Amino acid sequence: MEYKAYKDIKYYKECSALVEGMGFKLVDLKIVPSKTTVKISAVITSSDPLANIGVNDCAKVHRVLLPRIEALLGTEDTMMELTSPGIEHNIKNAAEFSVFTGRAVRVWDKEVSDWVEGTIVSSDEKSVSLEKDGTVNAVPFENIAKAKFLYKVN
Repeated sequence: MEYKAYKDIKYYKECSALVEGMGFKLVDLKIVPSKTTVKISAVITSSDPLANIGVNDCAKVHRVLLPRIEALLGTEDTMMELTSPGIEHNIKNAAEFSVFTGRAVRVWDKEVSDWVEGTIVSSDEKSVSLEKDGTVNAVPFENIAKAKFLYKVN
């Protein structure tokens, strides 16, 4: 799995500070210019790993974040989609593990050819530490083929 630092994503720092001030975390930000408009895609999550994000939360952040991005870009010719990660979110960038600390996930570890489950305890630029049943295991990103939220039906 590839690790792309958030500091390398253009405008992430400015937008993340705004989103965090509202009690949320910015998971992903994509800004793609096209011929007539700039397409913006953003994903937010709650600061609490056990809390869910609703439509009203997304709308609240959208109303504040869109004008900020338009000011940064110097244009109002934009289209923005802001979503929550969803209950079965696939983690695409290894940097996301730090945003989801405290969340239960499963990763496909190429070394053991199986899913490894646990709660994210910590992560850095090289690995994620998962806790399950009192044991903490570090899984290097280079060994992770896939990662997603662990969704359990009660």
